[in-house]
Amino acid sequence: MNSFEKPVVDVPFEGSPPIELVLDDLIIGDGAECEPGQIISVDYVGISWSTGIEFDSSWSRSEVFAFHLGAGQVISGWDEGCTGMRVGGRRKLIIPPAMGYGSQGAGGVIAPNETLVFIVDLRSIG
Repeated sequence: MNSFEKPVVDVPFEGSPPIELVLDDLIIGDGAECEPGQIISVDYVGISWSTGIEFDSSWSRSEVFAFHLGAGQVISGWDEGCTGMRVGGRRKLIIPPAMGYGSQGAGGVIAPNETLVFIVDLRSIG
């Protein structure tokens, strides 16, 4: 598996979605470990648990996404779920609604109370 290529996310998911954040390191990077307070750059793909439909992907835009880890610039599932990744790593995040977009959903793209699945590749720190 090459962490520089857009991953394929297996769907549909069976059973009830988890009620807590689930982290699964698919590739453990060999670079520096990120921590809150740093600006990190990632590639990602997001899938809705209930439908298996992709709702967003940085690969589709051919540009990485940068944010200040732990500063609340992203959903809390990302702040917590990306912490501790190493550069070059790939992690699957399964994010319950309370750590995602909750009962509001997001812009008609993410349904209310949706569990989210992201595959995130950490490209760089700083």
